[in-house]
Amino acid sequence: MNINFNKNNDGLVPVIIQNDRTLQVLMLGYMNEEAFEKTKKEGIVTFFSRSKNRLWTKGEESGNFLTVKSIDIDCDQDTILIKVIPKNVVCHTGSFSCFGDKDSKGFLYELEKKINQRIDEKVEDSYTYSLYQKGINKMAQKVGEEAVELVIEAKDNNDDLFKNEAADLLYHYLILLKAKNFSLEEIEKILLERNK
Repeated sequence: MNINFNKNNDGLVPVIIQNDRTLQVLMLGYMNEEAFEKTKKEGIVTFFSRSKNRLWTKGEESGNFLTVKSIDIDCDQDTILIKVIPKNVVCHTGSFSCFGDKDSKGFLYELEKKINQRIDEKVEDSYTYSLYQKGINKMAQKVGEEAVELVIEAKDNNDDLFKNEAADLLYHYLILLKAKNFSLEEIEKILLERNK
């Protein structure tokens, strides 16, 4: 892992911090070689603070440390990407990300948007809207059926069938959440709270 710390006159390279679980971009900082080595050694992100003119471990005052999961270098060897598990919010404003908390989730959130759109726009030829029209009992029953099918496949050795049943369960679960007027983000927040 050869990083070109000499490309800029100040000996610093930009570091993109990304949530390892959600792939949300959390912040941008800078590292010199000493900060990079400290980060690798301790497994906690340390930057070089340009305003303080010293090494600065993210969370040293707030306790909101960034635990390193992986480190990658770009093709020009002058930018670092670090995937982390954040202990809590990352931005000093109280947001989870310095880039705001919107539009930065994984594919399940895109799927949730598509499901909501099909229901809200009453897309007639859509399986999603068709199931939604049948009411809460039918949607809940479908989630139960998919859960049972997943359990059955879990006891066998066909990985493809198991993964497909898991996908079916998630899909129908998102439809049920919409019917109950809850969002995936609300459920995620409960899990995040439990994780503390």
